Amino acid sequence: MDAVALLAEFLGTFLLTLSVFASGGNAYVIGATLAVTILLTGKLSGGQHNPAISAAMYAKGALSLKEFLAMSISQIAGGVASLYTYRVFA
Repeated sequence: MDAVALLAEFLGTFLLTLSVFASGGNAYVIGATLAVTILLTGKLSGGQHNPAISAAMYAKGALSLKEFLAMSISQIAGGVASLYTYRVFA
């Protein structure tokens, strides 16, 4: 697992969760953000942006335990960073 993939997952999750907070749960905004982040990061990291998706990929055998843990930590950090950013700037 390279740093570029982990950064892509961090940023994708950051943008996705920030769109949830900032839009108040607007499904169109969240869906558009998810589509854009997957298109931008899909080739770099798989565009999972969710630890539940990473867990499913691990269960399927597409990710090793080390990859799953690294991706999940990166995704959780992205979510926490977006919450902090939202609280500071909103």
